[in-house]
Amino acid sequence: MSTRVGFIGLGLMGRPMSLNLLKAGFPVTVWNRTRARTEPLAAAGATVAASPREAAERSDVAITIVSDPPALDSVLGGAEGALAGLKRGGLLIDSSTVSPALARRVAADCAQRGIEFLDAPVTGGTWGAEKGELVFMIGGKAEILERARPVFEAMGKRLFHLGENGAGQTVKLAMNLILALEVQALCEALALVAGSGVPGQKLVEVMQASMARAPVLDVKAPLVLEHKFAPSFPLRLMHKDMGLALELGNQTGVSLPAAAAAREVYNFVLGSAKEDLDYAAIAKYWQRH
Repeated sequence: MSTRVGFIGLGLMGRPMSLNLLKAGFPVTVWNRTRARTEPLAAAGATVAASPREAAERSDVAITIVSDPPALDSVLGGAEGALAGLKRGGLLIDSSTVSPALARRVAADCAQRGIEFLDAPVTGGTWGAEKGELVFMIGGKAEILERARPVFEAMGKRLFHLGENGAGQTVKLAMNLILALEVQALCEALALVAGSGVPGQKLVEVMQASMARAPVLDVKAPLVLEHKFAPSFPLRLMHKDMGLALELGNQTGVSLPAAAAAREVYNFVLGSAKEDLDYAAIAKYWQRH
């Protein structure tokens, strides 16, 4: 019998990830706080659960991908949480971006219940989720990853086993910090050339032919040049991830001066935003001058 999958969280990433599981032939039960978001999944063949617990009860493997640590706590804990529904020997995979400390706490809660746990945050953007080409950064037991490999491979193209529980989240926060700083550097540089009377497109053309080229900048530069900031990776989530990275730096005694400076820009733009924006919208910081 095919592995039954419960999927909790149908946002920008969760919806296409769960659709790819259905396409791969897995029986999928879904739950989302806003029930309307389950309708496309139901139309594609998923069962809709009334609670995270019910989604987990119907599953051998439960996957969560929610916005932040409080959201993860809310879908896992309590009488209607996923941990109350998973059976002994079941597997919980969390693909949210949260702190390594929270990942280790969830792992301990799972162990007490006889449940296996992998922290497995993703990178690759909404387009990667739609194409089934996500990259997973995984913390936990190697043998449990092998058990779950077919489930992961329905959603992603690369799986990196990085160490014990928490390692996946550690690398994800470092990765997102790099992305945040790269986009900050792009926006600063575009502001510099524009302030000198040179069109920003000229800088981008040279950048793409040089060592400064990076895939994230290929994606974000057109958004900045065209001032179009529909959220692919929401600013509110990158702001949250930068805060988690700075918190981890404090806990480990690692100074992150560039991150601290960049987060001031993210703070300003997020605080003045009237709508949900992509994190490339930090370009607005320089447009105010």
